[in-house]
Amino acid sequence: MRILRLVDKFFSPQVVYAHCDVPCGIYDPHEAQVAAHTVLRMTNMINDLKTSSSDPDFEERKRIISQISRLTKVKEDHCEIVKHQVRIIWGDYFKPDHLTKYKNLHELVFQVMKQASAARQNIDLVAAQDLLSSVQKFAEIFWDTKGRETVRVKSGYPTEGEIVLSK
Repeated sequence: MRILRLVDKFFSPQVVYAHCDVPCGIYDPHEAQVAAHTVLRMTNMINDLKTSSSDPDFEERKRIISQISRLTKVKEDHCEIVKHQVRIIWGDYFKPDHLTKYKNLHELVFQVMKQASAARQNIDLVAAQDLLSSVQKFAEIFWDTKGRETVRVKSGYPTEGEIVLSK
């Protein structure tokens, strides 16, 4: 037991997150779509913030700074969730024969990565909308590779956008 404690002291284990390198075979682009909707929503909420006057008092400034900070943090976190979820499906699920049918798959994934970075770095409504659109295309391709038809349905989210589901 002492040896293990000594090993832990010098070589402390690190937490590793994955989904998953078994592989488990459970893949679904839904989480990436929800994250993209969240990016869009946070962007809208940041853009909608207003002060009561052109010269707000200190308390109002603190409130707005706090709101911007929180909304930005959530937006950035969800940009990373989009990238993470798309990378998992792209790297672990898609096979070379999928690329035969979907010749632009690598380009689409690259586009999602770049759009997520742009949405993360800026308060840009168009970038957030483009990200959602690309993630939806990715979801449609994913479900098609499984032989499943897709349908776009109203998400019910404040973004008033759609979500791609398999039938």
